[in-house]
Amino acid sequence: MTDTQRANTLTKLAVIAVFFALIVIGKGAYTRLADAGLGCPDWPGCYGHLTVPSGDKVVAAELAFPDAPVESYKAWVEMIHRYLATALGLLIIVITALGLKWAPAGKSSGWPRKHLIFLLLFVCLQGAFGAWTVTLKLWPKIVTLHLLGGFTVLTLLSLAAIRFSRWRPDAGVDGDRAHGLRALLPMGWVAMAVLCTQIFLGGWTSTNYAALACPDLPTCQGEMWPETDFQSGFNLLQEIGPNYLGGKLDNASRIAIHQSHRIGAIVATLVISGLALALIRRGRGTVYGRLGQLMLVALSVQIALGLSNIWFQLPIAVATAHNLGAAILLQVLVFTLYALRKLGPNGWSEL
Repeated sequence: MTDTQRANTLTKLAVIAVFFALIVIGKGAYTRLADAGLGCPDWPGCYGHLTVPSGDKVVAAELAFPDAPVESYKAWVEMIHRYLATALGLLIIVITALGLKWAPAGKSSGWPRKHLIFLLLFVCLQGAFGAWTVTLKLWPKIVTLHLLGGFTVLTLLSLAAIRFSRWRPDAGVDGDRAHGLRALLPMGWVAMAVLCTQIFLGGWTSTNYAALACPDLPTCQGEMWPETDFQSGFNLLQEIGPNYLGGKLDNASRIAIHQSHRIGAIVATLVISGLALALIRRGRGTVYGRLGQLMLVALSVQIALGLSNIWFQLPIAVATAHNLGAAILLQVLVFTLYALRKLGPNGWSEL
């Protein structure tokens, strides 16, 4: 097998892993939204079993965990998420092992050795976050970090696929146009920072059960700005409690979190749409222009999903799609930043 064939194989595996990661992220969001995060009160098994206990095993399970009666549906929702996450982890191990084994000789080959090692180590950390999510009883900080970790794994897989494929979107980009597109790079980094902040706010809103703190729009509980408590809402030093299922914050704290997410959505819309329009204008007829169009579509869908969560009182399908929409929008922005960073003053540049 030639180096090109090996790179193509790894590209295909990485692309499969990207779609698999999206499924895991969606399943994780569904698990959280269905209040099934503690469907199995222990880890990695479920009431001490590899599958959800049934029949005579239910009595023994409830005796072993008297504070957690068996709810088969929620337990299966949680376990299926664990099975999928484990399968993704195994696929990443395969990609890493093959990627390191097939690495071409020479440090200047551009082969993502360090990238693969970091990906594998981060997946191990993500697995630990998954365990702590259960053992710390849905502690918001850990659940939010687990959500952000899933987005990070997805992004690392996307970048691995790009790097294995040696993607070069430089067709039709001459020196003048390259200079104009390259000038958008700082704006791209600002958009990335804003989007990551908004993803954190979305995760913090979900893990603190603040999504319905403001059930109306554009007002919040009938007021433009009701009583808020930002200090308690964003207290990252909150103690570990017995169980955070359903949330522990008061109304003012949840409103503060929800309102922050709304403000973040406005800022993200302005910044990302500005970048998308600039890409469309300066990259007309090139991949950069199409990335701008895709970014605008992904942003529009995400806005519609966010508004639908409020209008329809957080239907689980829409809320899950909102999580996936954020993940997809992030990947579009990652592709855009990669392409802009690689674009030199006279076209493509191997940085």
